[in-house]
Amino acid sequence: CASFLVATPSRLDVMVMPNLYGDIISDLCAGLIGGLGLTPSCNMGESTCLAEAVHGTAPDIVGKGLANPTALLMSGLMMVRHMGMHAEADKIEGAIHAVLEEGKYVTGDIGGKASTKDYTNAIIDRLDM
Repeated sequence: CASFLVATPSRLDVMVMPNLYGDIISDLCAGLIGGLGLTPSCNMGESTCLAEAVHGTAPDIVGKGLANPTALLMSGLMMVRHMGMHAEADKIEGAIHAVLEEGKYVTGDIGGKASTKDYTNAIIDRLDM
C-alpha cells in the first residue's frame, strides 16, 4: 500500500489501519504535499466531527511567530463543510490557496519568510477582496 501511495496516490481512496500505522502513513502523506504544516485532519461520525491539525504542538517555536497555521485552518474548513457551510468554506479555502500560490507571504517551513501573523493577515486581506 505505501508504495502505491507514493508512486500513484490517485489509485487509493480510503486506507483503513490501526492507529500507529495511520500515524506513520499520515506523516508520509504530509511529505507528499509539502509537510505537516499543510496537512489537515478530521475524524467524522454520524453526529460528531473532530477537526485537528496532524502535526503536534511544536513547543520549540511557541511564541516566535514561525508556525504555519494552514493545517489548522484547513482542518477547520473540513468541520465547516461537515456543518453544511460549503460556500463559506470555499471562500476561505480560496483565500488560502491564493496566498500560497502568490508565495509572497508564506511561512518558513514551505520556503517563505513570512511570520504566522503576516501569513494570516494576507489570508484575511484576500477574504476582503
